[in-house]
Amino acid sequence: MSQTRRLAAILAADMVGYSRLMGIDEVGTVQALREHRSAADPLIAQHGGRIVKTTGDGMLIEFSSVVGAVECSLALQKLVAERNAGIASDRRMEWRIGVHLGDVLSEGDDILGDGVNIAARLEGIAEPAGICISEDAFRQVRGKVEAEFADMGEQSLKNIASPLRVYSVGSSPTASQPISAAAALPLPDKPSVAVLPFANLSHDPEQEFFADGITEDIITALSRLRWFFVIARNSTFTYKGRAVDVKQVGRELGVGYVLEGSVRKFGNRLRITAQLVEATNGNHLWAERWDREIADIFAVQDEITERVVAAIEPQLYAAEHFRSQRKPPESLDAWECVVRALAYISRRSKEDNAAAQELLQRAVALDPTYAQAHSVLAYTLGLDVVYGWRPRENGLPLALAAAQKAVLLDDDDPWCHVALGSALSRTRQLQDAISEFRKALALNPSFSLAHSRLGMVLCTLGKSEEALAEIDTAERLNPRELSRGLNNIVRAMAHFIDGRYREGIEFAQRAILESPSRIRSHHVLVTTLALAGRVDDARAALSVLKELQPEISLQWVENWPFYWREEDRQRWIEGFRLAGLE
Repeated sequence: MSQTRRLAAILAADMVGYSRLMGIDEVGTVQALREHRSAADPLIAQHGGRIVKTTGDGMLIEFSSVVGAVECSLALQKLVAERNAGIASDRRMEWRIGVHLGDVLSEGDDILGDGVNIAARLEGIAEPAGICISEDAFRQVRGKVEAEFADMGEQSLKNIASPLRVYSVGSSPTASQPISAAAALPLPDKPSVAVLPFANLSHDPEQEFFADGITEDIITALSRLRWFFVIARNSTFTYKGRAVDVKQVGRELGVGYVLEGSVRKFGNRLRITAQLVEATNGNHLWAERWDREIADIFAVQDEITERVVAAIEPQLYAAEHFRSQRKPPESLDAWECVVRALAYISRRSKEDNAAAQELLQRAVALDPTYAQAHSVLAYTLGLDVVYGWRPRENGLPLALAAAQKAVLLDDDDPWCHVALGSALSRTRQLQDAISEFRKALALNPSFSLAHSRLGMVLCTLGKSEEALAEIDTAERLNPRELSRGLNNIVRAMAHFIDGRYREGIEFAQRAILESPSRIRSHHVLVTTLALAGRVDDARAALSVLKELQPEISLQWVENWPFYWREEDRQRWIEGFRLAGLE
């Protein structure tokens, strides 16, 4: 049977004292274990887990996401605790759980290798009802899972060559160093703010876009100020619908201030509240409430932004400056369409992208002068080409035309320059693309997508060090981004350019985990595996790629309109040849 390698999150679980319980009551223990597993199965499926095997009182579960693995671990422990309520302590069943993110060998439905062994050894050192995770897993889940972690230091695990740093999830008497504010992200050297999603208090799900749109526009307006460090929307929206502690948000996102608020709609009127909180101590610096007609919504957004600036740095109060920079559409319906479209785009599926384009076409029809509608439309058309949902020869001219239109309508909108830069890069006009991305960043230095797109173009020009610097900046501005497919593609490509194929493989695998349908991720995985000498794994990866892109051939790769350096292009083709592409 053939074996293939892949990156996976592995959960190993074992029932504590199973042999002792069997000695006390064999029939009752077997029945209780069966009931425990029956109750656990829906939780495992809900978190995206696949049960690889069960071994008496143990389980091995595979996840595509380490966040899912840790959240499932917490859910399993909570379930067991609830089931143990009212049961004598000497009859209770408790899990030990270990979680690791690492390389595994796939053999049929089974998984093998060091990744599995490490997860099993972590389970072995966990306390009853405890969870231990590796440092690799901890890096991925910190700030994304609602749990406390404690540093247990380096641990020597049985049959594992080198000591590994281990973290327990929850308090642990054996932990040598609790994770606290001291390990939080450092504050930038300029005023930094996170705008949490405004709460919709209207009890009407259809009005959710009001709250989301206000949050989005405040982030955009604040980000226009180059002297502000503003956390990106994708990071702050991970807190949506959750009761949060502002001090914890400040630590997790590395900001000094948090803005939160709410929106309530009644008839044709809106009530908007907002408050600014100092994240380090929870002190309320400023709060305000506005009752306005819906027609005043954009003026209210400007007013909120002005007040926030005034609270953080009084001398930055510049209301007229904000009003002159912002150019919202006259029709609220057009704005609603763009807000809804942005939500669809983030889901990264063919159907959602098509739904976003339909909304954006409607926005353009309602307000032909609305620059952001044109720019976001251009971006979605480019995504069609990247994901293979639309032919290149058809999609790129449409994307370029829409982006050029957007810049003509509003040369001060950073989104317009990102859309144009993306279209130019895909038509091999790289220097012009770099110019557009830099214009976007001059207007909004906190625009993480602009940093990511600039990093991609610099990478294709062979400037791997500069490219990685841009990706680092993008991820610092957006530390809670759950879909870093583009950033990891750039990291994989940068390692390919530098000839560091083995290191590049992991980033390509991460990109695929984050966005499985993105064809470019599979391309870079195939060629880096082959050039790293892992030809069998490259052939397996090529088989997966052919399912997504049946028309791919060596001639297709050779005829692809490359804009890399010639030496990089030749190595890229050679990787596919080694993988067996004909």
